[in-house]
Amino acid sequence: MRILKRLFADRAGNFAIMGAIAIVPILGTAGMAVDFSRAMDLKARLQDAADMAVLGSIAERSAGVTQAVGMTSNGPVPLSEAEALAFFNAQLEANTSSVKEDGIEGEKNEAEDMKLELVKASVTKNGAEINANLTYQATVKTSFLRIIGKDSISISGSANAVFQSQSFMDFYMLLDNTPSMGVAATTADIDKMIAATKNVSDPGSRNCAFACHIVSEAGKPDVNSNYALAKSKGISIRIDAVAKAVKELTKEAGDQRSYPEQYRMATYTFGETAMDTKLLKVAALTSDLSQVDKTADGIKLMSIPKQGYNNDQQTDFDNALTKIGEEIGTPGNGLTAATPEKIVFLVSDGVGDSYKPKGCTSKLSGSRCQEPIDTKSCAALKTKGIKIAVLYTTYLPLPNNKWYMQWIDPFQSTIGTKMQECASPGFYFEVPPSQNLEGAMKTLFNKVVHTPRLTS
Repeated sequence: MRILKRLFADRAGNFAIMGAIAIVPILGTAGMAVDFSRAMDLKARLQDAADMAVLGSIAERSAGVTQAVGMTSNGPVPLSEAEALAFFNAQLEANTSSVKEDGIEGEKNEAEDMKLELVKASVTKNGAEINANLTYQATVKTSFLRIIGKDSISISGSANAVFQSQSFMDFYMLLDNTPSMGVAATTADIDKMIAATKNVSDPGSRNCAFACHIVSEAGKPDVNSNYALAKSKGISIRIDAVAKAVKELTKEAGDQRSYPEQYRMATYTFGETAMDTKLLKVAALTSDLSQVDKTADGIKLMSIPKQGYNNDQQTDFDNALTKIGEEIGTPGNGLTAATPEKIVFLVSDGVGDSYKPKGCTSKLSGSRCQEPIDTKSCAALKTKGIKIAVLYTTYLPLPNNKWYMQWIDPFQSTIGTKMQECASPGFYFEVPPSQNLEGAMKTLFNKVVHTPRLTS
């Protein structure tokens, strides 16, 4: 007992013994920090590669997204999955190889110490969404932790990305080309037209902002008409501005679309002549927007054989909207080229003038109905799921005109209101003569194609 007390009381050599005992956990702890630091660095590079892979696999113009938007049902997207794996491998190689040029050869050894156990990519289409996921698992060889028997560290992770595909849309351009769209296109043109008609022989056409397209009995333009006068003076009329705006819109749509067949267009007017008013197809529905551009030259002001022909009943919105609804058929959800959304793109000054002995919303002149657009026809289209975008070209007041003051002025204040009511929510734009019609049409188009939608 006395010997043991002396042994414990003797402090000589204890530090060496305790140091020897403590060195193992100290080295283990230090080694753990080093090995885990290396493992976390490699995990960061793996995660970076995974993030880049899922983003690259569903990039807007990638082959995989093109495949996905062309699918008629939900499911895997093989092209995107293959792209994700290729992106991952390429990015990982760029991240972990090669830094000998910088004199840091250790990173090459670190990459060689890592073993990928699993890399799996999954890309699926679900409605309007394309979901990309990539998971990885790897092991990293240890250096210091081997002292305590741990030869490797496991690391794993995943990356996810979602692409919201844009709608496929068919646009049916319904362009009012009736005589009231013969008004001069801009404020400056209106002033020129009024000045040009100051001394015309027909008292009813003097000091007039309109360029009615009158044809002779032989079917040729009347050289004495205001229309011919406007052309000879280089005065632009509103329907000409509409035709030019359609041409510009085809270019805008071409620039905006992300996939083939995404936007298709057709153009219609209210007829070529007042003697045969009808829904007239100028360009059939097509994804070849250059063809729509070419045929836009055929968008002309409706001709009339004489002033007051058929009591000026050429603007029949009810008929035009009903007939175009029959042309359109059933709209889709816009998720694929086979199920496009359907949009009527109406461009008009908003005043109807037609034979309508019953149901006119304003005072009748015999059987002639002059009224703001009757929104019942618009509602019928919207009930079918067809959207309506309305570009209202402001109807100009004519306070010095007896006909205008008697028949149009009483409802002048409601014309724009009714046009807005006709439009689907958010799809209305008014453009007065002082503003650019081309710019307005592009603005309205972009409101339509970039409006969020329900996908279920």
